[in-house]
Amino acid sequence: MNTLLGFPEGASAPAFGVLLRQWRSMRHMSQLTLATEAGISTRHLSFLETSRAQPSREMVQLLAGMLDVPFGERNALLVSAGYAPLYGDRPPGAPELEPVRRALQFILRQQEPYPALVLDGQWNVVMRNAASRRIFELFRAPLEAANVMRTVFDPAMLRPFVVNWEQIAECMMHSLHREIAASGSNAVARLRDELLAYPGVPSTWGTPGTIDGMPPMVSMQLRKGDLSMSFFSMITKLATPRDVALQQLKIECFFPADAITEETARRLASGSPQTIAV
Repeated sequence: MNTLLGFPEGASAPAFGVLLRQWRSMRHMSQLTLATEAGISTRHLSFLETSRAQPSREMVQLLAGMLDVPFGERNALLVSAGYAPLYGDRPPGAPELEPVRRALQFILRQQEPYPALVLDGQWNVVMRNAASRRIFELFRAPLEAANVMRTVFDPAMLRPFVVNWEQIAECMMHSLHREIAASGSNAVARLRDELLAYPGVPSTWGTPGTIDGMPPMVSMQLRKGDLSMSFFSMITKLATPRDVALQQLKIECFFPADAITEETARRLASGSPQTIAV
């Protein structure tokens, strides 16, 4: 069970009421507010949270929807109430996901000659386009089964080539804090703690907070030898997923932040023999 909600991994599943109360607390909602939005009495909600009443399957779904609980955790709520999980968690290669894979491949191709990645819920790369290999592998060794967070934070990976590393890394840590608060993901929390343990990462980043004095858009500035490139990125998610894995998928597309980067990316894609010193 999710340790972020206060329960050690490997322990028996908590009662539905305990999980419901924890999610309501995470969303900063009072019993009155949640009961009103769900169209039930505060008395009934109180009985559900104290296990004096047993929820129906429909009530579990209603309250989980009001609290915007992610699908994986909705399954946990259903199981704690005595019902079977509702949402699948299909592997990327599942036959029924073929239309989604085709759409993702289309997006990756369309992003050429600039990098694009498909990431899972723990920021692992599950798909990538050719430009991501052409460009990012100029700065470091090939990325297979890579995690983009570790790639930026690990001094043995991309980090030495990120000119504005502290600015980028702080923004990425801020994103992780927001994601943990929204999803309650224990896996993402473990990833955050791993990143905080890397050398040179300020301990203050372990506490969620605002980032002051930032420009409207932060670009990742890469440099190795005479090669300099700068990208900003855009993250897209599927609009109507009904599967745990699909809900967690992210598509990160990188765009050139200056004319030099645009020209370099196009030259690399064309296979120009012009030498790039790295």
